Amino acid sequence: MRLTAERYEVSIIMPVFNEAENLGLLLERVRSLGLGRAEIIVVDDGSTDGSAQIAEKSGAKVIRHPYNIGNGAAVKTGIRVARGRLLVLMDGDGQHRPEDIPALLAEARDYHMVVGARAKGSKLRMHRYLANTIYNAFASYVAKFRVEDLTSGFRVLSWEYAHRFIDLLPNTFSYPSTLTLAFLRSGLTVKYVPIQTLYRSGQSKISLATDGIRFLLIITKIATLFSPFRVFLPVSAFFFLTGIGYYLYTYITQHRFTNMAVFLLTTAVIIFMLGLVSEQIALLRMEQRSSVPHKLREEGE
Repeated sequence: MRLTAERYEVSIIMPVFNEAENLGLLLERVRSLGLGRAEIIVVDDGSTDGSAQIAEKSGAKVIRHPYNIGNGAAVKTGIRVARGRLLVLMDGDGQHRPEDIPALLAEARDYHMVVGARAKGSKLRMHRYLANTIYNAFASYVAKFRVEDLTSGFRVLSWEYAHRFIDLLPNTFSYPSTLTLAFLRSGLTVKYVPIQTLYRSGQSKISLATDGIRFLLIITKIATLFSPFRVFLPVSAFFFLTGIGYYLYTYITQHRFTNMAVFLLTTAVIIFMLGLVSEQIALLRMEQRSSVPHKLREEGE
């Protein structure tokens, strides 16, 4: 993809799906910020309530999906058409306050990605709060970095780095998790800025059971993609310690080395070696991706 002359300093990307009730006021608040050379991109992900028409009347650049593909797919569409040096990703349902955008942009001068982390006092439903706590803890372990809000969709990153990882992003609500782990495991800097969020009006489009399990699977997938040894090593250690424990038990009680102990120890060694191979593959992949921003910049010159 060729980046032509930069016409904007900032591109604000909003994925929407049936948000006619909130969208007009939200876009008005964004425009009132006076961000200067900025474009507003609304990606209508198959809405049936006139969201696209409302966005067009407000003067936003509207991209339509013919049917609902997913929140992550809408974000990827926005990234592909954006012409700003910095990209602001935010939800179009009104839960993110546009007034927080300047604070995120101010930190973007010193960090590769700035994320709006939902601070205490944010209006977040209890089950979402508990789920986010689990996700943050797991992601912090994988990335060796304190992740304050893994699933926040309110963030700022550069055009180059957005395109570096765009092919890794899923089509679902879990694209923020993918972006966060991809940045951290690639050695890029991430800054969390405390923000306050609001309850979205209407019915949430995220299912606690279905999307919760999907989030965990995606986090595990991204973990094995960028830092596989952080996943394989605990599993290997579990089988190894279980095998040693079972061997000691059978040796004391039966005075022999059983087939089950052999199986457990062999499994531990196999998983450990798979982790080593996966780690080498991950390092090679990261080296290849590290050259992407430079190539994109050269194409735009």
